[in-house]
Amino acid sequence: MAPPQPDPAAATTCADLAEQLPTQVAAQDSRTTTPESALTSAWGDPAIILRCGVAVPAALTATSQLITVNGVDWFPQELTAGYRFTTTGRVANVELSVPDDYAPEAEALVDLAQAVSDTVPLISATP
Repeated sequence: MAPPQPDPAAATTCADLAEQLPTQVAAQDSRTTTPESALTSAWGDPAIILRCGVAVPAALTATSQLITVNGVDWFPQELTAGYRFTTTGRVANVELSVPDDYAPEAEALVDLAQAVSDTVPLISATP
């Protein structure tokens, strides 16, 4: 899996997130990624894949419906065999791809919400 190429501030935030990620997501153990990167993590087989520092999804609009899990907003996108969820309104976008083997796929977000909330700050509005 190709790691994203975020700006330096987002990359630092992603490195902080990588240190706080749980060892299990959706009751699946963490596994190594190739290439190894602080911007990517995975759990289970088939892999639940997290990428940090991704671009804002092109399909995201001001009227898109979001899923909020423990205070973290995620933009869901249905894939051929699962879902991709991307955080919104944070200094680094976190993307989680969950195969349909783990349906309901949104439950995986519960395992990640605390780490994202603690390490990936919201974008602050300036007057």
